[in-house]
Parts: sequence; C-alpha cells; structure tokens
Amino acid sequence: MPTTLVTGGTGFIGSRVARMLAERGDDLRLIVRPESRLDNLEGLDYEAVKADLFERRTVRRALRGVDRVFHVAGLASMRPTDRDRLFRINVEGTRNLLEECLKEGVERVVYTSSAAALGPAPPGETADERQVFTAGSLDIPYVNSMHEGEVEAFRLAAQGLPVVMVNPALTLGAGDIYGSSTALVRRFLLGRIPGYVNGGVNVVDVSDVARGHLLADERGRVGERYILGNRNYTLERLFADLGRLSGLEPPALKLPAGAALGVARLLEVLPGGPPITPEEVQWAGLWWTYRSTKARRELKWKPSPHEDTVEATVRWYLEHDGPRVARARRSPPFRYKLAGAGVGAVQGAVDAVTRLVPGR
Repeated sequence: MPTTLVTGGTGFIGSRVARMLAERGDDLRLIVRPESRLDNLEGLDYEAVKADLFERRTVRRALRGVDRVFHVAGLASMRPTDRDRLFRINVEGTRNLLEECLKEGVERVVYTSSAAALGPAPPGETADERQVFTAGSLDIPYVNSMHEGEVEAFRLAAQGLPVVMVNPALTLGAGDIYGSSTALVRRFLLGRIPGYVNGGVNVVDVSDVARGHLLADERGRVGERYILGNRNYTLERLFADLGRLSGLEPPALKLPAGAALGVARLLEVLPGGPPITPEEVQWAGLWWTYRSTKARRELKWKPSPHEDTVEATVRWYLEHDGPRVARARRSPPFRYKLAGAGVGAVQGAVDAVTRLVPGR
C-alpha cells in the first residue's frame, strides 16, 4: 500500500482524511507541530514527522519515500490582523510544499482549497467550478489567499505535478477541537451574533468532505478542482434551524448590509473586542452558495443528509461547551447586549429614513 503524507492531519478535516486513509490501508505519515492537539488522532496508527512548510529542508525530509500527499493544512480567518499570515500559510506554504512534491516525483497530490476560492455567487444564485474569479476587489484576505494558493497549484500542474484540488464549502460536524470551521455555530450558541444580514452559505459534513478527498485521489482528473458542498442556506434559515435544534432564540435583527457594516465599525471600540468585525459582516452579506454537480458526476461523490450534519454540530457543542452555552442562555455578555442595542438603534434610524424616501 502507498505511503501517504498528510499535512494538517491533526485538524478538523485532516484528521478525518487520515482516518479514512488508514481504513483504506495506507501507511500514514503526518506532519505534527509541537503545539498540535492530538485528540482526533487517538487510536490511529501513524508516523509523526516534524516539518515546517517554510523550511524546504524539513519538507524534503518529510517527503522521502512518500507516494501520495494530502495537503490539508491551511489558515481560515476573517480577522484583519491575520492578513499576512493568511498569504504566508495559504500561498507561500502551499507553493513550497507543491514544488518539493514535483521535485520528489510524488505520484499524486490532493490539495484542500476552499469553495471561497471561487468567490461568492451572484445574490440568490449558485456558482460552480467554471465561475470566473472577480472577488479580488472585495479585498477579503482569506478569499484572495485561497485563490492565490490555487494559482500556484494550477501552475505546478502545468509543469507536470499530478495535483487534484477539492473545494469544501462551510464544513460542519462533530469534533472541531480548534473551533475554526464551525465557529459560526459556536458563536450562535454562545449568543455572540446580535444580528445578521441577507446572505447565504453552503453547508457540508466533515465526513463527506474527507470521503471526497479520497475520491479525488482515486478518480479526480489532474489539474481539476471539485466543489464539495451540500445544502445552500440563507443565514436566516440556518439560524432558524440552529435555534430549533438548540432551544436558543435566533438573532432577531436583520439589517441591510450597509447598516450592519456601519454598526460593526462602531462596535470595534468596545472593550473585549467587537462581537463581529466589519470583515465578517462583509462576508456574511455575500452568497457563498455553490453547486457540486461536477464532484457528483466525476467522483461519484454523494453527501449525506444535511439535517444530520447541523444536528451533530449542535449536539457536539452542547456536550463540550454546555456550561458556557447555559450561561449565555441566561445572560449574554454585557458587550453583546450593548451591541444588540446599537444594532437596534441603527435599524430604527434606517427604517425612519426609508419611510421618508419618496415612492417607498
């Protein structure tokens, strides 16, 4: 069986990929950093190696004798302070690894990109792999860094690297110990979303995403990308489902994107940090909604029922963050009450102005 290297193997998606590779019979080699949490690798047989994607010598050492590589490591963040790290990890780190894979003659590389690398769909519509990238002008560092990472992958594919890309949508499920992919659900449960705007997201299960990685390895075409997504939600519908499953009230305030952005900028001065950043408001007001027809057709990939995915995510957080959720249910933090009041004031002002506009 092949020797397979997995980067990001301690993470939410990467650990599921690693387990499925072990079930397939691969000899596993995982890059493990000193600060990595190993909770999701318990009971898994693998060789741990130390490597830094910014030190090519360590990357070459990790690749010795490797047949296949699953590059799952990356940074997902909407925080403006992470701009430089996003490009360093998602672009430079990806380039370093893939170039060394080409030199080493690796038989196959599966690169975990993101559906966000395609940019958002037009409002109320869905996008697929053929969408022309026009999202650079939005200046969302995470989106641009993932797009540039794909540019590197396509460049190396043209030079002969047998790389296939997968583009997961918003990945949910149990076991997100780092709280990165499922942060939206956790924030909802902790009462940290005072309001919302009219946008959309595509939700997919982490196990389905991991299975899509293996299918991309087995059936994907070199130099192609495959969106791994399932149910397209409006934020309003998603919050309603989260409320029903958790017993918590969904955010009551729905704002125009411009008004919400203004509130977010005002709330940046709150002590303890704002409940939501302007970058996150900008993201939430777009339509991250996609079609996975290509993956279904070419990879024979079939996602599981989306209802189970959302329920499993809520249940896991209630089990692991139950006391904090209970406290949030009783009394939201003061700064979030203040945020809600600020949002309500802006909504009232917006409504008042709207009533004065002729013809409305």
